[in-house]
Amino acid sequence: MRGDTGMRLRYGLNPQQSTAYAVPVDPDRVPLRVLQGQPSYINVLDALNGWQLVREAERTLGLPAAASFKHVSPAGVAVAGPVDEAAARPHGVDPASVGALTGAYLRARDADPKSSYGDFVAVSHEVDQELAELLTRVVSDGIVAPGYAPGVLETLAKKKNGRFLVMEADPGFEPPASESREVFGLRLSQDRDRVPLGPEVLTDVPVGTLTDEARADVLLGLAVLRFTQSNSVCYVRGGQTLGIGAGQQSRVDCTRLAGAKTDTWWLRRHPLVQELDFLPGVRRQDRVNWRIRLVEGDLTADERDRLRASVTAEPGEPTPGERAAWLARLTGVSFVSDGSLPFRDNVDHAHRHGVTTIAEPGGSIRSGEVEDACRELGVTLARTGLRLFHH
Repeated sequence: MRGDTGMRLRYGLNPQQSTAYAVPVDPDRVPLRVLQGQPSYINVLDALNGWQLVREAERTLGLPAAASFKHVSPAGVAVAGPVDEAAARPHGVDPASVGALTGAYLRARDADPKSSYGDFVAVSHEVDQELAELLTRVVSDGIVAPGYAPGVLETLAKKKNGRFLVMEADPGFEPPASESREVFGLRLSQDRDRVPLGPEVLTDVPVGTLTDEARADVLLGLAVLRFTQSNSVCYVRGGQTLGIGAGQQSRVDCTRLAGAKTDTWWLRRHPLVQELDFLPGVRRQDRVNWRIRLVEGDLTADERDRLRASVTAEPGEPTPGERAAWLARLTGVSFVSDGSLPFRDNVDHAHRHGVTTIAEPGGSIRSGEVEDACRELGVTLARTGLRLFHH
């Protein structure tokens, strides 16, 4: 960014909005700068939201964090942790030796790899050569990070003929106490949401017992929802999101959408799906997409023919009974909501997807029914008292 004039953007929300700028509120305090490429309006929003999310996740959990953003909401978020074969194989990575930051991004992208196609990456730590090399092999539009190790910018410069967007966040930047936006001739202003996310928001547990692992997953979920378009919910397990539902007018629609993504994440790990053997010329993303389409279970006749033409043998497909048995093995999932659950149907649907812990603000007129549903289904309930709407 350049002083009071700010940064000229490639275009606004749409290409027909050809004049667009990003102007710092205080020219002496700028949250990020461009090292390579020219961002669009949405790129900047993704970078700002993504950086805030991974910084909050890292501060809260003390682990490297990564997010895969699309259209100003995360497709997946994770902190460093074990990378399984299903997440590593599509990228030719050895899961046993992958570094912490690269592992966090692999886990984040693995939540919804179809949606992460062409994503904007955010990571909490300096980008090393391992992550840079991975990024050269995936379809992605840009990255924001607090720094880049020597040689990394040269590696990233090879991507997209130098058009891959590289932005550097200032880890010491603290935003103003209030924030504003202009919409249709009105300037809207509000206090910035500064409530810290920590164990103190998880002391009200009216049903069950909150385990340490579930507590960490809920805190990650809260950080995710703070920067996800509302209404929003997310399913989290082992320090990574499995499904995120964002921007729906009905909360239960978010719950069902994110639950379907969670099922897809788990079914992709079914042995029949992992055993698909693709022909050498099939692209990496096509292999990912075919595994997803296979487990979604509604292949068209044309898709089935094209899948057969992409593999070395007739593709195996789990039967309805095998699908149900495999899905029944998923457990230990935490479900987090940015707003109060208005009806028990959210609990019923979430429970179908391996959920054993639910965290929501509470305070709805039917909170008693929600509590009763959790008690009936053996689901731990934590009430945060904290709404996290984001628009």
